[in-house]
Amino acid sequence: MTAWGSKRSRLEIYLDILKVLRKGESRPTRIMYQSNLSWKPLMKILDSLMRQEIVETSQDNFHNVYRLTKKGVDVLEYFKNAELEIN
Repeated sequence: MTAWGSKRSRLEIYLDILKVLRKGESRPTRIMYQSNLSWKPLMKILDSLMRQEIVETSQDNFHNVYRLTKKGVDVLEYFKNAELEIN
């Protein structure tokens, strides 16, 4: 829940996933749990983030892993700065 007691917005969900990735989590199940999502919505969002070149995927021991791209790091930094300006 957000500070206002409502559900997370789509933007907040996307940013939560990016923050989990920034912390170093790369496996989808771990990302799912740490971002508090179910499997199908997570996979749709990761697919969207990959199409936007914010996240990339690769294989690690026969498993898909996800990482932020440079663009993804820039997106997180942009929203961090915006949040500082608002508060």
